[in-house]
Amino acid sequence: MKNPYTLTFGKSPDQIIERLSQTQEVVDIFNSNPPVQQTYIITGVRGSGKTVFMTQILNSLKAKEEWITVELNPERDLLNGLLTKLSSDNTLARVFRSAKINLSFFGIGVEINGEIPITDVEVALSKMLDSLKKKGKKVLIAIDEATNSKIMREFAHAFQIFLRQDLPVYLLMTGLYDSIYSLQNEKTMTFLYRAPKLHLSPLNTGTIAFNYRKNLGVTEEDALGMAKLTKGYSYAFQLLGYLTYEKGGKYEAAMPMFKQYLEEFVYEKVWSELSNNDKKVLTVMAELKTEQVLEIRKALGWDTNHFNPYRSRLVRKGIIAGETNGHVEFALPLFEQFVLEH
Repeated sequence: MKNPYTLTFGKSPDQIIERLSQTQEVVDIFNSNPPVQQTYIITGVRGSGKTVFMTQILNSLKAKEEWITVELNPERDLLNGLLTKLSSDNTLARVFRSAKINLSFFGIGVEINGEIPITDVEVALSKMLDSLKKKGKKVLIAIDEATNSKIMREFAHAFQIFLRQDLPVYLLMTGLYDSIYSLQNEKTMTFLYRAPKLHLSPLNTGTIAFNYRKNLGVTEEDALGMAKLTKGYSYAFQLLGYLTYEKGGKYEAAMPMFKQYLEEFVYEKVWSELSNNDKKVLTVMAELKTEQVLEIRKALGWDTNHFNPYRSRLVRKGIIAGETNGHVEFALPLFEQFVLEH
């Protein structure tokens, strides 16, 4: 039997702990008629399962006849990519031909007698989307790891125009907090600023424990201990399961590698992207071993107005949790120890 867990980022693993309520939230909103929202942004720390979560939503909607799903590469021309992917589907190509949309300028399809070739990609997409609307179709565009790039801004402007034209186009994006924050705060990106942001919640601890017990044959006590150790962090769930499987079900023997993988593949990058004041907050939290905001602020010598922006940003980045008023805690497994060592 092969290892049921994976260490590969972005790949849908064999073992998945589903976020059923969050998945259903997005699916229901996109399926609402008239649509309540046509854009959803998924954020979370590296390794939190954003890509897998997006894939689950895509698969759920793809199964419905009226939905067309398109995944685009954020490093390439997004508008041309959308045009090419839509027109390369034989069924959709017939719809565009019957609507007399001449795409020959783009090297797609054939000349349509009496119809002037369209030379502008936005005009072409507008006509294509309108023809799909008349067929009762909806187009969901998925972009993984969006950043504030020229390509992304051009696409977002065009998408905003499609929304104003009441076209059946939907957008699902994933991205790190800083990337999404930078993009949505561009002066002309108001629709992205208003778009719902879904910060991925931790995986259910009880479900993780059940999964470990079923796949690894560990005791109920060990399974629960392992689940708590992951803190519901998606990459940690896969990593600890993978390493424990390789160690014959002995998770204590996997701990040195578990710590090393977390540090080398995630935490060093996360740490390098933090500001000096972010690092100060985390260092004081780790050194004092306290969850009390008042104690942390006193140690830093900061008042509430100075502290709160950093607290909020670290929460949105997925590095700390602060659901309880006056308390904060590390959201990532063994990150407190990593901070002390750095």
